[in-house]
Amino acid sequence: MPNEIDYLNPALPSGLRRVPMPVVDATPATLEGYGRLVANPDDCAIEIVQWPSTGSRPIDAGTGDEAGTTEGVFVSEWRGDILYGRNEAVGGNYILAYATEPEAAREDHANAPERMLLWHANYHPDGGQLFFPLDHRPFYVPLALPGDDIAPEKFVCFRFDGRQGLYIHPDIWHEGVFTLEGTQRFFDEQGAVHARVSVDFAREFGCLLEAPIGRAD
Repeated sequence: MPNEIDYLNPALPSGLRRVPMPVVDATPATLEGYGRLVANPDDCAIEIVQWPSTGSRPIDAGTGDEAGTTEGVFVSEWRGDILYGRNEAVGGNYILAYATEPEAAREDHANAPERMLLWHANYHPDGGQLFFPLDHRPFYVPLALPGDDIAPEKFVCFRFDGRQGLYIHPDIWHEGVFTLEGTQRFFDEQGAVHARVSVDFAREFGCLLEAPIGRAD
């Protein structure tokens, strides 16, 4: 993806097909390989990946992994048909998903969304990432296992009850956290380098990833 992505104005093409994501409850078993559930964010260590060597000589031991982590609040907020994300840890602002076709999406209503349509995902090769719910409400996170040969059909949408957070390993495909309605806050901690590798489903595959969502309890 050579061009910088405009996350607040993705200008997606119309007429995109939908690829359904399976929705599964997040448990230690279902999250195996992706990450793990977190009961206490203070007990969650963030994996940091050593900077890769670009030549025949190795990176010196004890170097290349010293940037540490950055942390802040991640806000997930539905405004009408559009789900916005704001990541204070890295100063990011995004459109995460839509509740209807992007070209028909409106912000001038307060109807609870019945589905989420995901247009983009990314992974971080420099480190893992923690999302912990501050409001203790249910949320969803779409994930896929590592590999640049990514395809829409490889994504699974994990459902969380809001009592525990999610830690994801480096290289795991994801796209923030998805509140079911209204506004929800999450504690976020991740690698400070914040390298990002992206996939644009709309332009690369002509589709949006779809998952049904219900109202939060």
